[in-house]
Amino acid sequence: MANDNIDLAQAGQWLAEHKVNYLLAQFVDIHGAAKTKIVPARHLELITTTGAGFSGYAIWGTGIARNGGDYYARADLSTLAPVPWLPGYARVVGDGHVHGRPHPLCSRVLLKTQLQRLAERGWRLNTGLEPEFTLLKRDGSGDYRPADELDVLDKASYDYKGMSRPANRQFLEQVTEAMAAVGADVYQIDHEDATGQYEINYVYADALTSADRYIYFKMAASHAAEQLGMLCSFMPKPFADRAGSGLHFHLSLADAEGRNLFEDAADPNGYALSEMGYHFLAGILHHAPALTAICAPTVNSYKRLVVGNSLSGATWAPAYIAYGDNRTVLARCPGGRIEWRLADAGANPYLVSAALVAAGLDGIERKLHPGNKVDDDLYEYQPAQLTAAGIEHVPQHLGEAVDALLADPVLGEALGKDFVAEFARLKRLEWVEYLRHVSDWERKRYADFF
Repeated sequence: MANDNIDLAQAGQWLAEHKVNYLLAQFVDIHGAAKTKIVPARHLELITTTGAGFSGYAIWGTGIARNGGDYYARADLSTLAPVPWLPGYARVVGDGHVHGRPHPLCSRVLLKTQLQRLAERGWRLNTGLEPEFTLLKRDGSGDYRPADELDVLDKASYDYKGMSRPANRQFLEQVTEAMAAVGADVYQIDHEDATGQYEINYVYADALTSADRYIYFKMAASHAAEQLGMLCSFMPKPFADRAGSGLHFHLSLADAEGRNLFEDAADPNGYALSEMGYHFLAGILHHAPALTAICAPTVNSYKRLVVGNSLSGATWAPAYIAYGDNRTVLARCPGGRIEWRLADAGANPYLVSAALVAAGLDGIERKLHPGNKVDDDLYEYQPAQLTAAGIEHVPQHLGEAVDALLADPVLGEALGKDFVAEFARLKRLEWVEYLRHVSDWERKRYADFF
């Protein structure tokens, strides 16, 4: 509803005007997956004051034991929005509460805590998210393959034919219309580099609204794909020989009047980035190893973060801790803002935003400097060249990234020791399970090898 001060009476009037009979009381788990209850609209007051109730142990990442308390998603009325694909329904986003208090392991609560640190300084974080995804379907063996069998170009970026085929076009149009319902104006759509891969760009907003919209985007995209017999996948790297799906964050700080505090036309680098912007940039680069666990949170994420050139040439994902107006580095500076290119499509947008605030504020408070800009294609650099230039890379597997997060006291304090401990516990379990998994590749290579 785009009104932070809406009360129950105004919300009730809005529900009546939009003929809403049911609410999707929605929050996300630690992985960023949408969780909901269906609530008759007449019980809006209940979920606003007490919250929609859930078993805490049944939700990933709450830190609530089997014998622990319930988890309540308390509705934020400013997020009320129609759900075009479910006539008579509206979505409302909730903050996690336990025993009547905001739950520190709720990722939306975590983000709001970090945003309050900015608000105390009179600042607001604006973010523009760029969702990439792949349209898939199952084959006869139950495995996944690109949904569009005609989408086979080696370089598929911006392919007209792929976007114009009926099913693909219908999907893109339905998602665009759904985003308009939450005020997220889609301004361009393109076919990305991989087979069946697309990107939909919509307007930036404050960081909390952007995170809410991204979850809504995933809900809308998943429904539209299912209706057309497809799967909209946010898996970071579905195919080894094709580019992975990122979730780039465009970042800037604004003051109370909305002035972009990261913009300075006098920047000698030509990036129109202010001194504050460079300090923030230095902070997120300094904490990049720990941020990797949050931005690349799955085992599969590290199939995307390639150090050196890939055999197929199919990579746009940065692994090098550097900056420039350059798509081979972690932080691109396209003018008056920072494009953080580390996060992938599987990331939780609330957690990424919260961690970036914590890292960026550390850079501002300590007046860190990001070092020299990098203009070269770092995928072409040899290890000796990287060493000579002082350029390091991010962790190369999930276990290493979790270690970096646990070793970072700034992010540990900002995100909270209980959250970091729970996140690390779950991710270590995922990593160990992966290490013990026996793959088809191993059987083909070793079954008759010795």
